[in-house]
Amino acid sequence: MTQIDEQALATRAAFPEGFRWGVATASYQIEGASAEDGRTPSIWDTFARTPGKVYRGHTGDIACDHYHRYPEDVAIMRDLGVQTYRFSTAWPRVKPDGTGPTNQRGLDFYDRLTDALLAAGIDPMVTLYHWDLPQVLEDRGGWTNRETAYHFADYAAAVHARLGDRVRTWTTLNEPWCSAFLGYSSGDHAPGRTETPASFRAAHHLLLGHGLAVQALRAGGAREVSITVNLTHATPLDPSSSHDVDAATIVDGLHNRIFLDPLLRGRYPTDMLALTARFAGLDHIRPGDDAIIAAPIDLLGVNYYVPTILAAKVGTAPSTQFPGTEGVVFVPQDRPTTAMDWPIDASGLRDLLLRLGRDYPETPLMITENGAAFYDVVDGDRVNDADRIDFLRSHLLAAHEAIAAGVNLQGYLAWSLLDNFEWAYGYDKRFGLVHVDYTTQRRIPKESAHWFKEVIAANALDT
Repeated sequence: MTQIDEQALATRAAFPEGFRWGVATASYQIEGASAEDGRTPSIWDTFARTPGKVYRGHTGDIACDHYHRYPEDVAIMRDLGVQTYRFSTAWPRVKPDGTGPTNQRGLDFYDRLTDALLAAGIDPMVTLYHWDLPQVLEDRGGWTNRETAYHFADYAAAVHARLGDRVRTWTTLNEPWCSAFLGYSSGDHAPGRTETPASFRAAHHLLLGHGLAVQALRAGGAREVSITVNLTHATPLDPSSSHDVDAATIVDGLHNRIFLDPLLRGRYPTDMLALTARFAGLDHIRPGDDAIIAAPIDLLGVNYYVPTILAAKVGTAPSTQFPGTEGVVFVPQDRPTTAMDWPIDASGLRDLLLRLGRDYPETPLMITENGAAFYDVVDGDRVNDADRIDFLRSHLLAAHEAIAAGVNLQGYLAWSLLDNFEWAYGYDKRFGLVHVDYTTQRRIPKESAHWFKEVIAANALDT
């Protein structure tokens, strides 16, 4: 090896052969066509129309108009060299009544999209639930109703029956923590309920729905089954303080272990079971549920954005997003932030991956979302987003460090392909690699998209 080659090797982080590179989106955030071809309202249609819930009353009625413009978006992905595209199917588009007959016109869209992706050399990765529960099911109790879990399995089977011959990887749920605790406890997300007992019941029924969907997918011959959880690296401000350690432990339990342990260890952690009993009782957890929830998966999707630092302070009111956290302080971090005011700390991703590799070593991992909103500068046909490039580079280097330490990380999907409807923030926050002018629907790949293209092509990045 020449000296030049040695220098190049020392300044380049190469990823394993077969590492899966891609981008991710979600149905309500990009599709639009909210009342076309038989689609009925979801909880997000209702929530967005509730005064004061979403920034400036924005809705997903049109969003990025992906329903009509998907060929253009697939072409953009092809030009970027994207290998995997994670998208979600909309439950109210596929089963407008939430249950009962399948709407073939709704499935036709995903059929066309899947074929277009494969023709472009892109592997489709389907997420079955990215938060757009049919409103008719919420009217019957939503995820607090045990029957919703069984309806979800039926919906999963219907989508797989149509696309399973071409789609390899199936994800049941996206971020059940958000669905349960933001949706039913804090009310920050749809359906906007502020009922702490409901959030714990919803969390369990989401996990039950996952397990039942895994059974349905396996019965249909699914090749690779996964679930995506949003996780944080929860650390005590003072590791030598038992009180700070306890504060970090309860938040780690509510954010991470309440989902990870039932999924991967077949049981709830003792402290989270006690917390559930305190707020919601345990009658909604029935014999046999643990075995259903722990149905083996092939891949754990990890969504990571920000770490959390915790401390203890007597008299602190509990967070509505984390029931039972009285006396717990979420410590502000002295770091640069994104447009979401989220502190930037890539080391949290590395440490989280190391922890998952240590605590759940038998489960392969994939980063299914990672990205950042910034205030991008549009200059004609160019969008300068150097901050986003720095964010992605630092987090990819952190992921590479985890791989080097032995973590079985199989891929990385950037959030998001397109600027889109960012939930309660409406169209005010932009996470995309591709800029979207919401008035004209013009797409402009940002500088970060061009940079990501080079990373994918090299299967490596400069350190």
